Amino acid sequence: MGRRVVALASEDKTLQLVAAIENDQHPLLGQDAGDLAGVETLDVPLSSKWPNDADVVIDFSLPEAIDRCIEKCELHETALVVATTGMTDAQVERLNEASENIPIVWAPSMSLAVNLSMKLAQQITEKLLDVPGGLDIEIIERHHRYKADAPSGTALKFGDLIAEKLGDDTKHVHGREGHTGQRTRNEIGYHAVRVGDNPGEHTIVFGMLGERIELNVAASSRDCYAAGALAAAKWLNDKPEGMYDMFDVLEM
Repeated sequence: MGRRVVALASEDKTLQLVAAIENDQHPLLGQDAGDLAGVETLDVPLSSKWPNDADVVIDFSLPEAIDRCIEKCELHETALVVATTGMTDAQVERLNEASENIPIVWAPSMSLAVNLSMKLAQQITEKLLDVPGGLDIEIIERHHRYKADAPSGTALKFGDLIAEKLGDDTKHVHGREGHTGQRTRNEIGYHAVRVGDNPGEHTIVFGMLGERIELNVAASSRDCYAAGALAAAKWLNDKPEGMYDMFDVLEM
């Protein structure tokens, strides 16, 4: 993801890449970020040293890196776009605390299509709440074999947004095995698939007696996430401190 952010940023004349950050043990430290991303040389070496002249930082890393990222952004009063998933409750709390000092866009997916689909999922749920026979909602997500967290942060966000329409007694059920009994009326089911190099796909199934709706959104490459993160960075640049999401960026 870092390489795709670098590549797309290098093509945008309104943006200037000032740093590409990695951990201090990374074997490619010192190499040019543009060369690594497969574009022109940008004279920006991969480094573990934090810049002091950045307007916005985009974090597309791992939960292990987010604490240092927040610390440095607060220190330099730098706006922050967070696309990292799998954070602990303590890290989420820390991120919210930081939003009192700096502007932050935090979303489990930077994809335009995903965020539009989230709005559609809420609207479908709202319209089918009282359908005769009841409504069953299942979320199936597919990602590449290297993804470390399951279900995806995007799947969980879909579930949270749908639960807002279903009510406070909604149960989140992760997978099924054995003699589970009948499906309860107030649950959302999650199923995670890890195959090959799939960059991300989510299917929300709305099941009713006699018919169903399947809302599917799938990435064909990681560029949709990189482009969304760059759009979020542009939007965030002049915003006051606070916590924002992609719905804010897209003005939905």
